[in-house]
Amino acid sequence: MMAVVKSGEAASRRNLRTQLVLERITGRTESNTFTSSAMQQGIDREVDAQAAYERLTGSPLVRTGFLRHDELMAGASLDGHVGDFDSIIEIKCPLAATHLSYLRTGEVPWNYAVQVTHALWLTGAESCDWFSYNPDFPPALQIKMVRVWRDDGLVQNYEQRVRQFLAEVDAEEMEVRGMLAA
Repeated sequence: MMAVVKSGEAASRRNLRTQLVLERITGRTESNTFTSSAMQQGIDREVDAQAAYERLTGSPLVRTGFLRHDELMAGASLDGHVGDFDSIIEIKCPLAATHLSYLRTGEVPWNYAVQVTHALWLTGAESCDWFSYNPDFPPALQIKMVRVWRDDGLVQNYEQRVRQFLAEVDAEEMEVRGMLAA
């Protein structure tokens, strides 16, 4: 949704809009169900990562799952939250080379920063702990956590972009449904 290119709309943004239109019309998900070995490794390690987070922070983590926006056709699948959504967590269990790059930069990569902003917008949380975990490293390097504080200006700008994008999805859905009536 946030992808841009100099020459106009990014193909990934257009493809997402089309995917959502087709899902609304057919009632079936269009998402890819392929799971790579790296993705499976992340899935397999998530429970250990959640436990590592709790040990590190001393905060009990509530496993969240999928949340829907109150008004819009939007949602997010959270890895967990603390308290009454005071803080949320976004867990990554990447391959070793990727985890090492996270350790070196100490920053949340752009694509995940957008995901964090989306989750902060949806939940109203004050912060998100972006948490990279790889148990193959020595103990002192297994975890990289970056706390991202809510930036209301950024979140408001993000919400405007979500609403604009969903309006485009609505318009395209109406156009396709018009083809059905013709």
